[in-house]
Amino acid sequence: MTTSEATALKRKAIEIRKLTVDQIAHLGVGHIGGSLSVVEILVLLYYRHLNVDPQNPRMPERDKLVMSKGHAGPALYSVLADRGFFSTGMLHTLNQGGTNLPSHCDMNRTPGIDMTTGSLGQGLSAAVGIAIGHRLQHLPGRVFALIGDGDTNEGQTWEAAMSASMYGLGNLVVFTDYNKMQIDGPIESVMKTDNLNDRWTSFGWFAQRVDGHDIVALSEALERALAEASRPSMIIADTVKGKDMPQIENDYKNHNMPLTAEDRERAFAHFAMLEEALR
Repeated sequence: MTTSEATALKRKAIEIRKLTVDQIAHLGVGHIGGSLSVVEILVLLYYRHLNVDPQNPRMPERDKLVMSKGHAGPALYSVLADRGFFSTGMLHTLNQGGTNLPSHCDMNRTPGIDMTTGSLGQGLSAAVGIAIGHRLQHLPGRVFALIGDGDTNEGQTWEAAMSASMYGLGNLVVFTDYNKMQIDGPIESVMKTDNLNDRWTSFGWFAQRVDGHDIVALSEALERALAEASRPSMIIADTVKGKDMPQIENDYKNHNMPLTAEDRERAFAHFAMLEEALR
């Protein structure tokens, strides 16, 4: 990745954060913390790697993403709107009556969403099934998934991990949004998930750990993962919950919280500083 390409993706990440903050502030409440922590991962996938077509969202040969931590839907909606799957104006319908943008991802309501998610722990199983389906149907698309700390607590995640390894799913790449917080508090007080590299490696995965907000490091890790042909890949991304909203960063209470017009303006002022630094 060239310096100019990395800078362009960093700028895009700021744009996606703006859209995400704006849609949640318009509603007045939402899952802001875990949405902001996944932005660089989504930007890298949707603006550099995924074979998708906004004009044909169900294209059979497309790459697919399972947003297992479905509460991060607002960040994914921002990306999909920006890519042209639907209008950005639709973002202001987030979680309102009759909306096609519910609080958690729904494949039957939102163009570009590949799996309905929200019950933590189930997304990886779905991704494993989709990856096996791709193999059986000889489809070229790869399958990606994004899981969080809450997913990692669930036994179903590890059953899926065993299955993916057993079936040698080299077409499956998973990211862990390792912001180390969840709805009930820091993971140290809920369920420790240390030594994640060793855990995933012991389950037969190709595991890497990188800074989840470093576009270049993420890209290099993804390139290595995509080169794996015979086993699934896990990229553990160290992230900050509430990234780039300094007033709420690293506070587990930002999982789902009120967001006012004043909060929006403070965030946008910070985003403007970040944009200026990239010029």
